[in-house]
Amino acid sequence: MMGQEFTHLDDTGQARMVNVAAKDQTLRNATAKAKVFMSQNTLAKLNEGEMPKGDVFAAARIAGIQASKRTSELIPLCHPLAINAVSVDLEVHEDHVAIEAIVSIEGKTGVEMEALTACSVAALTIYDMCKSIDKEMVISDISLWEKTGGKSGPYKRKE
Repeated sequence: MMGQEFTHLDDTGQARMVNVAAKDQTLRNATAKAKVFMSQNTLAKLNEGEMPKGDVFAAARIAGIQASKRTSELIPLCHPLAINAVSVDLEVHEDHVAIEAIVSIEGKTGVEMEALTACSVAALTIYDMCKSIDKEMVISDISLWEKTGGKSGPYKRKE
């Protein structure tokens, strides 16, 4: 790590918010994914819309979108952003629910944290709405899958 500059630290090693004033505004996108593993019984009830607390997918989708817009309130050094678009998609698989969040902005800083936050909060919402019948759910694989725009250029996770 010798010679690496830590942009969130000042010359004395204190935390700071990065000054993005000199950066160019570019179109920036980020895609994050997460999984919520659960029992077959829970997945069946989810698929059939039989969860006691209501429409789990609608609540998780809205929670993820709302969370992406409030990321700077949760992550101390994130900039408040005027996000252009957020989508949160949920898909039932054999043993889990897959979550994918895509966030876009035309701005001076990326939206990776906003996409990751959307996935995290959507997953937590699924857990909250299903915990009465399945306390052994596991939230995992919260990760950035792709990002475009900005000085560091594009990134795509290898499968």
